[in-house]
Amino acid sequence: MTVPYVAVVLAGGRARRLGGVDKPATPVGGTPMLHRVLAAVAGAHPRIVVGPHRGGLPDGVLQVREEPPGGGPVAAAAAGLAALRPAGLAAPRPAGLAAPRPAGLAAPRPAGPDAAAALAAEVVVLLAADLPYLTPQAVTRLLAALDAPDLDGAVLVDDTGRRHLLCGAWRVRALQARLDALGPPAGRAMRRLVDGLSVAEVRVPASEPPPWYDCDTEEDLRRAEEWTANDRAR
Repeated sequence: MTVPYVAVVLAGGRARRLGGVDKPATPVGGTPMLHRVLAAVAGAHPRIVVGPHRGGLPDGVLQVREEPPGGGPVAAAAAGLAALRPAGLAAPRPAGLAAPRPAGLAAPRPAGPDAAAALAAEVVVLLAADLPYLTPQAVTRLLAALDAPDLDGAVLVDDTGRRHLLCGAWRVRALQARLDALGPPAGRAMRRLVDGLSVAEVRVPASEPPPWYDCDTEEDLRRAEEWTANDRAR
């Protein structure tokens, strides 16, 4: 049985190498990449998207904004974790971290069953929004890798040994402790956030499309579209 978990999807980047387009909304195989990522974590309660408000997201998805807007992945992760705390029950925030700001006409904070799930979940799946090949199976592998009680997180690793820190599952308590230790999160690198944490490296079979594959450039998008077309032709 899959452990209860929450999902935080970071969708606030500026996509400079793609000409400033709304990268999470860019389709691959006809489906926006953000929607693909949200589908891969359909079992999460709640699902939180950090970034500018976007219409048309699935029901129940909470949208918040990092402070300052465009403050980077660590600021976005901090906003996502802060949004897990129901109004009135929020713990003190580290110095320099403002309350997560609703993104436009954001969905309300989790209530009822989702609020209970947010409080009960010990694991957060932290993801970039531009992962067109992320699958529920890859997420399940990440969650299973956290079975060992001495681990703080699990991340996907590619065939070169590179850790993909925005494609991982983390114990909420360990990640929050690191955020508290870092202080103001804006502009911090993800590697600083996970320094000192015990992390499992998770690989996927070579026969599967790489779930850690992200799309930063036009070439990345072109390759993703080619893979999608080839998959459909099989």
